[in-house]
Amino acid sequence: MSKSFLHRARLATGQPLSRRARRMAWAWVAGATLALAACGGGSDRTPPTVPAQPSEQAGPDTPATPVPPEVPESPTSPDPTYTVGGTASGVLGTGLVLQNNGADDLPVAADGSFTFATLLAAGANYDVTIKSQPLSRVCSVSNASGIVATSAVVNVAVTCATSPARFAYVANQGSNTIGAYTVDASTGALSPVAGAPTVSANRPFSLAVDPRGRFVYSTIDRSTYAIDADTGALSPVPGVSVASGRSLAVDPTGRFAYSLSYDDNAVTAYTIDAATGALRELAGQAEVATGPNPVAVAVEPTGRFAYVTNTYTRSIWTYAIDATTGALSEVAEQPVANGGNAPNSIAIDPAGRYVYGTILGSNTVSAYTIDAATGALTLVPGPVVATVANPFSIAVDPSGRFVYVTSSEVNSVSGYTIDASTGALSPMPGSPFATGSISLSIAVDPAGRFAYVANMDSQEVWVYAIDASTGALTRAAVPPIATGPYPYSIVLSK
Repeated sequence: MSKSFLHRARLATGQPLSRRARRMAWAWVAGATLALAACGGGSDRTPPTVPAQPSEQAGPDTPATPVPPEVPESPTSPDPTYTVGGTASGVLGTGLVLQNNGADDLPVAADGSFTFATLLAAGANYDVTIKSQPLSRVCSVSNASGIVATSAVVNVAVTCATSPARFAYVANQGSNTIGAYTVDASTGALSPVAGAPTVSANRPFSLAVDPRGRFVYSTIDRSTYAIDADTGALSPVPGVSVASGRSLAVDPTGRFAYSLSYDDNAVTAYTIDAATGALRELAGQAEVATGPNPVAVAVEPTGRFAYVTNTYTRSIWTYAIDATTGALSEVAEQPVANGGNAPNSIAIDPAGRYVYGTILGSNTVSAYTIDAATGALTLVPGPVVATVANPFSIAVDPSGRFVYVTSSEVNSVSGYTIDASTGALSPMPGSPFATGSISLSIAVDPAGRFAYVANMDSQEVWVYAIDASTGALTRAAVPPIATGPYPYSIVLSK
């Protein structure tokens, strides 16, 4: 277009265009072209592209243009989660383990609130069950399952109670036998195990039952017996498994046992075969020295400490128990109260706070507090607590409120109430309670409803009902049960 325009201009004038005229013509052409481009007309061809002007180069002193930071996206809030828990009551001793949804194990060793570690989202299911029962109680769960709402679950309830005794066993020294009996849970009455022969034993002296009621151990005759879970009948476990001893105790886990040797002045530690009940001495660390003439051994309910009474030194020795091996290590020696003579039997309250011991030569009973950290004993302050003559055997009821002491001379049982805050003893109303002739041993059933006294001279066991409020003993409305000659020890099994 521009060339034809200039050609027409020359033709019109007949002269060549001057330089100035050509510049003006070119300017007019450029303006017209731009105008046409702006209007979109004049041609179907794409208008020429105007080259971009180069930008100014940034000099060394020119500040860089700041780049705004990227704004991160807001994180998504996690769904809220909630705890699952509740309260436990009646817990005593070790062994209770809870689970939620078949996992998240939670040991519970005392009354109070509990909470599982794993949190659950709203809408999730929860299901609380008992993985293992405590050794001394039977527990059940209520409000056990449901769906998590929009708050913590706090209403799961675990209730534990002691199961009553099912069987009783009596060591008859005069006939070298062990008698087996069934226990009526409603009346407390004893009946000989039907069809089961009386087990022959060599001078049975002291009996002990493992916490789960599967085995009976007899000292002096060095025997272990398996308990028939249905009938209560005993059958000897093959092999000699217990060294000759005067007293034997099984720890609350049922893994270890401890036997005293009166002549060797030692306590021997054993492991218990979980399948057969057989005892095996600990390798290289079984025997530990005691004071001269040890008489009785007991293990406190947590299984951390053992206690041994020593007649000659007039003291109670404390031993720490290795939780893994069962080995004993001496902690301390505690003289008996007021220089008492001939400490004999020993018993521990179910909560593991107090130790009680009979002082045979002084006709007294002593009370001690247990140091929770070391197991060491401290005499409970207060006046000397008197018993009738020759206090021989002692037992604490499963509620930890009452203590009972038999007399081998006055044919009676002395009863005491326990001060829950101090452990001090006070004679209960109506005490002492009459027994048969020469009462050597007493046992309280695990449910705390009945007490059983073995009477050596009259060769029978008397049954007593325990008043739940006062602890007073009343002869139960059941006849005494005959035993063999010289019934020296009685124990109960669940």
